[in-house]
Amino acid sequence: MEDTKKNHTLSSFSKDEVLTHQSKHLLLELYRCDCEKLNDESFLRCTVNRAAKLAKATVLNLISNKFEPHGVTAIALLAESHISVHTWPESHYSAVDIFTCGKNMMPELAGQYLIQALNAEEHFLRVIERNPPAAVLKEIRTVV
Repeated sequence: MEDTKKNHTLSSFSKDEVLTHQSKHLLLELYRCDCEKLNDESFLRCTVNRAAKLAKATVLNLISNKFEPHGVTAIALLAESHISVHTWPESHYSAVDIFTCGKNMMPELAGQYLIQALNAEEHFLRVIERNPPAAVLKEIRTVV
């Protein structure tokens, strides 16, 4: 089986790649971020919600937790999967996971937004192309 893991910067995607989204999993490392933003639970909830909407995702729920003495985890549960942000303000670092399924999804836009919103001076992106069965790709789910 061929390894489909790719390393990219968000600006390295071609227009065709950005418009062809089916089951992409983006693993994004954000470095030298604004430590105050990384420790602000309310800001991160709003930021994850906005990132999901930019990706054309349907947000089902937002959950978050503020850790002591610092750090936040914020997760958007999506009809199309999830976006999670885990922060270490003392290290100016955040680990982001963006998993989306569906033809209309634009996870790269969510990633670009998170980089800007957290003032990341440096980032590293890994893209994993998921390979679900054809029946999964054709399935249409409704939110109840």
